[in-house]
Amino acid sequence: MTDLIASLAGLALQASGALGGAPEQEHLFQARQMQALSLGWHIVIVCFGVAFPAIVLFMEALHLRTGDPLYRVIAKRWSKAMLVLFAVGVVSGTILSFELGMLWPEFMATFGDVFGLGFALEGFSFFVEAIFIAIYVYGWDRLPAWVHFLTGIPVAIAGVTGSMFVLMVNGWMNAPTGFSLEDGRVTDVRPVDALLNDHVWHELVHMLLAGYMVAGFCVAGVYAWGLLRGRRDRYHRVAFLVPFTVAALASPAQVVVGDWAARQVGETQPVKLAAFEGLGSTQAGASLHLGGWYRDGEVIGGIELPRMLSLLAAHDPDAVVAGLDSVPPDERPPVNVVRLAFQAMVGIGSALALLGVLFVVAWWRRRGPPASPWFHRAAVLAGPAAVVALICGWIVTEVGRQPWIVYRVMRVEEAVTAADGIPVGYGFVAAVYAALSAVAVWMLRRVARAPLDEEVEGASTLPRRPA
Repeated sequence: MTDLIASLAGLALQASGALGGAPEQEHLFQARQMQALSLGWHIVIVCFGVAFPAIVLFMEALHLRTGDPLYRVIAKRWSKAMLVLFAVGVVSGTILSFELGMLWPEFMATFGDVFGLGFALEGFSFFVEAIFIAIYVYGWDRLPAWVHFLTGIPVAIAGVTGSMFVLMVNGWMNAPTGFSLEDGRVTDVRPVDALLNDHVWHELVHMLLAGYMVAGFCVAGVYAWGLLRGRRDRYHRVAFLVPFTVAALASPAQVVVGDWAARQVGETQPVKLAAFEGLGSTQAGASLHLGGWYRDGEVIGGIELPRMLSLLAAHDPDAVVAGLDSVPPDERPPVNVVRLAFQAMVGIGSALALLGVLFVVAWWRRRGPPASPWFHRAAVLAGPAAVVALICGWIVTEVGRQPWIVYRVMRVEEAVTAADGIPVGYGFVAAVYAALSAVAVWMLRRVARAPLDEEVEGASTLPRRPA
């Protein structure tokens, strides 16, 4: 009840302009684009921080259990790629930190006490990850085998916890709680309640699975490309199968978690759900449309599935689903942007889940992966497709919350800076990310092209046998 009162008070205050004011900023859209660029670039790197260390450790564990040197060769090579991605992630993460304070000062000044604990804990996770990833990569050939393996465990844990604390803040922006509002001031701050909000758990599980899909399919795609070019040695087969299996198992689970997330959004952010489907008016037995274009309160040109939206949102084909008309026009997100991103995310996620199921069934029936070149072509495409689905999912979450930066409490235009020079900063940040992308690609290619024999003598001539 306290949280409801806080939300209602926030609505009244923002309507009167008392919450943070509304600074004049003619470049608000460019400010949002700059933030979107940084988040869209960084979230891909985060996926590797969340999932890649665990995949590397799994490969090293296979070496410790079997004594097979090939597993160690692969783990060692992947750890170098992991270090490269961590380094570029430090740069993009630092840019993000500055942008939050410089672009959205009213947001940080008003609510920093509420969610600041999440960023503080994320910083602690970052330092743990930085310390142990250095020890892990430097420790090859210098530490006893089991000691070296143990130094990698904090890297994997810190990658997950760092992501979790950031998602707690993002979940709070979607479901604000843990504070009260009195005369435009935030009072009765309860940081733990704020971080343990209603959105954090489905966002966390959704993101973890997305991380394993992006990292697994991207890494496997590199070796699928090698297999298509005739490099069918054991190194390529093992380096393909392990990450692909991880991603293939995560993909069908993501479909189930996606349903959980959509129903949670339907309960707490019904307007965002209405934007997902282009539902103009509140109605019982709401239909779902595949494709089409939203215009004048309805979807034109799509394939209609009667009552399906009510069934998916409430597991009841006759359930009432709130439409966009449940709020004034100036409180609705840009429907077609959210809807197209949502449909792309669901379409790509379903295709990747189908690919994962086909892989598992083939393995169960013939004790091996599909041998068709078409399967390997699909595996090559799965990595970029998973990244596109990830970005679309982020657009659905963030653009679907518009016009709010803190849902139904503070609008984006109330949070933005009044400073000049945003277009200049936008251009500079875009140039930095272009350079950072070029450096990352160049360094990863160097890691990938380094001869195996320089790392473990004879590794590339090991006899073939099932992985």
